[in-house]
Amino acid sequence: MPADDLPDTFHVTTDEQLRAVSNLTRHRIMAVLRFEPATITQIAERVGLAKGSSSYHVRLLERAGLVKVVRTRKVRGVTERYYAMAARSIELPDPGEGGPDVLMRHAVADLEAAPVDGERHVRMAHLRLTEEQFAELGARLQALADEYRERSDPSLPDVSLVFALFRPARPERAEGDAK
Repeated sequence: MPADDLPDTFHVTTDEQLRAVSNLTRHRIMAVLRFEPATITQIAERVGLAKGSSSYHVRLLERAGLVKVVRTRKVRGVTERYYAMAARSIELPDPGEGGPDVLMRHAVADLEAAPVDGERHVRMAHLRLTEEQFAELGARLQALADEYRERSDPSLPDVSLVFALFRPARPERAEGDAK
């Protein structure tokens, strides 16, 4: 299936889908399939899994509708399946107040697993913004990510970009604290 035929967004709506994307290994498999279809063997090699484990996780993703077979071919009498993402992006439901943010947990796990001697650009900035500035910055970050996604070359090594723009919870003041 050419990338042009993919829907823009897959909305995760069921518990089965949420469980499927909540697993770090399956998150990494989906990252492999983000740019080009791959076989179970190729996925296993790229993620560092045994073929059986790779097959298990891909089957769960397929059952949840997040990945699908886009082509097959016969190799020595065996049908080889190529899997791809079901959409260009996946939208998760809002975790709600105090709920786990699956994407950020996966991002931190991927960052911690990245080679220590590799190049990284990790920054945190605390800002004070109006509602309009907040919305503008969010839109600019999304546009920048979209621009570079369009320019991505599947033959180059993977790079992950994670951003979170949010208003942190305000600490509650104890009775008697100075205002």
